[in-house]
Amino acid sequence: MTETSPFADSFFVNQKTSLLTQRRRAVAEKIRVILFGLGPIGAACARVLASRPDYEIVGAVDPDPEKAGKDISEALGLAQKTGVKISDKPGRVLARDAELVVHATGSYLDQVLPQLEQIITAGKNIVSTCEELADPWAQNPQTAEELHKLAKRKRVTVVGTGINPGFAMDTLPVALTAVCQDVKHVRVKRVVDATKRRRQLQQKIGAGMSQEAFRQAAALKAIRHVGLSESVSLVARGLGWKLDDILEEIEPVVAAQRIITDYLTVDSTFIAGVRQAGRGIVGGEEKIVLELEISVDAAESSDEIWIQGTPDLYTMVKGIHGDISTAAVVANTARRVIKAKPGLLTMVDLGLVSAH
Repeated sequence: MTETSPFADSFFVNQKTSLLTQRRRAVAEKIRVILFGLGPIGAACARVLASRPDYEIVGAVDPDPEKAGKDISEALGLAQKTGVKISDKPGRVLARDAELVVHATGSYLDQVLPQLEQIITAGKNIVSTCEELADPWAQNPQTAEELHKLAKRKRVTVVGTGINPGFAMDTLPVALTAVCQDVKHVRVKRVVDATKRRRQLQQKIGAGMSQEAFRQAAALKAIRHVGLSESVSLVARGLGWKLDDILEEIEPVVAAQRIITDYLTVDSTFIAGVRQAGRGIVGGEEKIVLELEISVDAAESSDEIWIQGTPDLYTMVKGIHGDISTAAVVANTARRVIKAKPGLLTMVDLGLVSAH
């Protein structure tokens, strides 16, 4: 029979006590959160927050009259009611005591700007899934500066994030350069199989359209992934490169055979998705090349990163799910945003974000 050392017993008791203390401290230091937008992505982010003991949802805003007055459990698919009702009156909800607003209402900065200004004026920190907010200096520098000044004046922090932009094609490659003595060129290729993804994404990439309809919609920027220029700008920001220009290209992915998803049917020669590229130019040279394909019946989803430098690096990541991982990134960024310096920041300004 093996004897147990009293020192070992003491060690494990102390460890257990320490863990309990940490858990109690986490509960005591709950971050009070207001949800602003409960569409598919906003609801996904909210479900992650609701599952964690260190967050408390104290309010919810959504313009949909069908949701107004309902407990957020109905919108989130939670088993038990929370007592927090969805409101279509943002001013009333933003008056509540909260440290953070999780904002998920749109992709374009000009469309969500009044909402952001209202939240900042109410003195609330923001984590937003707005793609153009990931690095608004890329395409909206004047608006970005005005938001930055307002956030600093109100002493709150504002960050746009997600998987793409926000991590896969920008923050992740920048993080990998930590092991390089110098970097000359960055290339990222992301492939997303949209076959099993939500209806809105399949529609956003033009799946099922004729080639002529796609060309017309693409010319109006009605069909495309939003955020590629922001990712190019984020990579440059993280590496201290001043870009002379950012170029974007888009072309259709044409179905070679009939494709059937849960939401639509794509006949042969019709559109299966989009293929886009973003290029960061410095001194006439392409320093950053980001390639993105999102289509139904695509190859296996993956993220490949090539870094030319000392040393050269190549890595492939599989398993990053756009919706699931976006919700995770938002939740994991929240606490760091609250502790960050005031102003409009990006993911490369925040430092390392982890699941802890």
